[in-house]
Amino acid sequence: MVIWLNGTFGVGKSSVTDELLAMIPNALLFDPEEVGFLLRRILPNPTGDFQDLPPWRRLTITTIAEIHTYTRQTLLVPMTLLNQAYAEEIFAGLEGCGIETVHVLLHAADAALRTRINKHIMFPDDPARDTEVRRWRLDHIDAYEKAFGWLTTQAYVIDTTSLTPRHVAERVAKSSLMRRPVV
Repeated sequence: MVIWLNGTFGVGKSSVTDELLAMIPNALLFDPEEVGFLLRRILPNPTGDFQDLPPWRRLTITTIAEIHTYTRQTLLVPMTLLNQAYAEEIFAGLEGCGIETVHVLLHAADAALRTRINKHIMFPDDPARDTEVRRWRLDHIDAYEKAFGWLTTQAYVIDTTSLTPRHVAERVAKSSLMRRPVV
């Protein structure tokens, strides 16, 4: 099984993933961003977003399938997917590999999200980098809001506004036990 944790940048996907790793025996973390980092060193990317590269989407599917086949363990995938066509391509590819996927959207009210982003310090030793990442996250909220409509039709939505990462993880685990697959 794959549990794909989607949501805007800064909503808490990594924090929830850490909790899930502690809760789900033998769960593994797979971060498709690592595939993107690899491709950035090899391929030109006119848009700057590795998700726009078809090889990223295909390699993400293939890598998940290979890891799943090899381990037979639950894979936790914290990755923002806001492009509906890309999400459908990836989820259809996983389904074609016979991999059950639970797509979970972590959502927070706008004010709470902005507060989280502004309070979170990722690079305490590099304030300039921290400011850059914070600005980048804030700049992508509009894209998330535009994608929110289709996301709510294809994912199990958890409002994280007033929940701790542990409580969100408990809800994710419960949704996974109900085997709520991607629609």
